[in-house]
Amino acid sequence: MQFIDGQRTSGTGRTHTLVGPATGEVLGTYALASAADVDAAVAAARRAYPAWRRRTPAERADLLLALADGLAARAGELAALESRQTGKSLRLAQEFDVPGSIDNVRFFAGAARQLHGLAASTYWDGATSMIRREPLGVVGSIAPWNYPLQMAAWKVLPAVAAGNTIVLKTSEMTPGTSLLLAQTAAEAGFPPGVLNVLAGDGPECGEALVSHPDVVMSSFTGSTRVGRRVMELASAKGSRVHLELGGKAPLVVFADADVEAAARGAVAGSLINGGQDCTAATRAIVHSSLFEAFTSRVGALMESVRVGDPSDLATDMGALISTGHRDRVAGFVDRARAEGATVVTGGGIPEPAAGTASAPTAFYSPTLLTGVGRDSEIWREEVFGPVLVAVPFETDDEAIELANDTPYGLAASAWTTSTNRALRAADEIEAGTVWVNEHIPIMSEMPHGGFKASGFGKDMSHYSFEEYTQIKHVLIDRTEGPVRAWQSAVFSA
Repeated sequence: MQFIDGQRTSGTGRTHTLVGPATGEVLGTYALASAADVDAAVAAARRAYPAWRRRTPAERADLLLALADGLAARAGELAALESRQTGKSLRLAQEFDVPGSIDNVRFFAGAARQLHGLAASTYWDGATSMIRREPLGVVGSIAPWNYPLQMAAWKVLPAVAAGNTIVLKTSEMTPGTSLLLAQTAAEAGFPPGVLNVLAGDGPECGEALVSHPDVVMSSFTGSTRVGRRVMELASAKGSRVHLELGGKAPLVVFADADVEAAARGAVAGSLINGGQDCTAATRAIVHSSLFEAFTSRVGALMESVRVGDPSDLATDMGALISTGHRDRVAGFVDRARAEGATVVTGGGIPEPAAGTASAPTAFYSPTLLTGVGRDSEIWREEVFGPVLVAVPFETDDEAIELANDTPYGLAASAWTTSTNRALRAADEIEAGTVWVNEHIPIMSEMPHGGFKASGFGKDMSHYSFEEYTQIKHVLIDRTEGPVRAWQSAVFSA
């Protein structure tokens, strides 16, 4: 269950059991990657780096296009595997995760040929300056369990397109599609060692990867707590870090908003991937004149969401990642209820369908809460489940203040028919993405990344190359003869 130096291999760490969160059934067991496996993968990446960085952008682009074709041929297999290991609906995997990842590959195939620097010119008398944008070396990346294929793509693609080699640690709970990505890359012609994937845990595998002396840059997506640990480890050796961390996205519904559009956006934005999305809508901030209509409509729409067997294409929302995580989500809701919050809908574990397996499963009902305070846990902390809280506001100033009342700043949305309100929200809401009259859409051409405790740096788009390249200034003197005028400031001979 590891992919090192162009081939599948077994890990040398402890045995891990994969459990299907929607069925409770054991999907298999395998040996996790150990610190020794990290050493082997980094060594392979280091060996591959000199030749890979010398490949022309066109050559790397051709390989990425071949990878995209290979993934497209396996789209059904990828979607089924993603759904089975994560518990998410097959429909979401088919229509969102897999096609989005393939599009990302195609985008970076083109972007690999567009690594521009400042045009060559004269900035020093008698000399020509130019900028080279060069790769870093061996990149160590850590991807989360919520979007295993997409997050692997976001980490791998800009790194290798820019000429780096990479060791990707995927979550031990959802290793399948990341390993299949590496296998498909090898079949597409990627040289051994360019892309290595380790399925391991954080304390042993992840920390060994970030701390490795030959890893010159670490990219991490996950919780803010772990992100700070990644920074701590990387700082000990002075290496570069890119972090995409937690979120607590506001969805602001102004007085002139289309209530139906906002309600539908809130349901889709809060329930995508079972709410296990750092950009998911978690705090609906609604003008008091629309509050009752909005919460009533959101409640009704949530009650219509079909929760169940992820493999059934009629299912809207599958299971959460594990029973432990389901219980964590339930704990947030139960504590909010005990503190006086009103559960408009949901707030519990749905009854299993007749004839389903008796093993514990990780389903949780779509949930809407009102009556929560600004100092409450559920307002401030990331739940990472299908839970939306709604609060009213009176003035636009208050709405902006509430939207920014969080240590996070990954994403937000504003719902309004006023150009002025839309522009004010875009200007004043502290988040890396602000959608207007929409919530969630991402595309390969646009950057994704956070403000504040949500991290720094960008995934996707041309901006992601800032994370995976370094800038070199080259000056070429054109002076005839040995004397340079500026040298007289140093010696007069």
